[in-house]
Amino acid sequence: MHSTSKSFRGLLLAAGKGTRFDPAGTGNKLLAPLPGSDDVVAVAAARAMLQVLPVLAVVSDVDSELGRRLADAGCELVGCDDADTGMSASLMCGIRQAQDAAGWIIALADMPYVQAATHRGLLAALKDGVQIAVPAYLGQRGNPVAFGRSHLDGLLALSGDRGARALLQQFPVNEIPVNDPGIHRDIDTRADLEAR
Repeated sequence: MHSTSKSFRGLLLAAGKGTRFDPAGTGNKLLAPLPGSDDVVAVAAARAMLQVLPVLAVVSDVDSELGRRLADAGCELVGCDDADTGMSASLMCGIRQAQDAAGWIIALADMPYVQAATHRGLLAALKDGVQIAVPAYLGQRGNPVAFGRSHLDGLLALSGDRGARALLQQFPVNEIPVNDPGIHRDIDTRADLEAR
């Protein structure tokens, strides 16, 4: 696959259950077809990132349909058994697997509208030595979030469902202005898929 020696890595967090999307638990929102696209939600999110850097997708089961589709799209996979304990469990699974990277762009698989240009801007910031970068559209921060290597220990020490938010509150954050409303659009409900 890709050499990981001190290169930057994309982490796609795709292990969540998405209970708000489907309270009955019968369908995975990440496998929902994305209107106007040939892809499902998670694969669309992965493709934008894969245009910019190698991607490690964190899934609850690498042998699932979701895992297969992400692998077919070009992602490396890591399974996270305790993903249902919160987002930080998925994040730590990914960071542990890719901890030799020079830095990480952490994206959410339920955000299929983020543009490749946004990932490029975050990667450029990391390459310039920025240690935390977030995209901002119309003055509002969104996802994905980029972390430099100096935050490895902090990322590995996270717990609960807040992901890396605590680090964003403790350390300087570099805002990268983007022309990308997708950084604010996640798919939480079926209505989010229909919204234009």
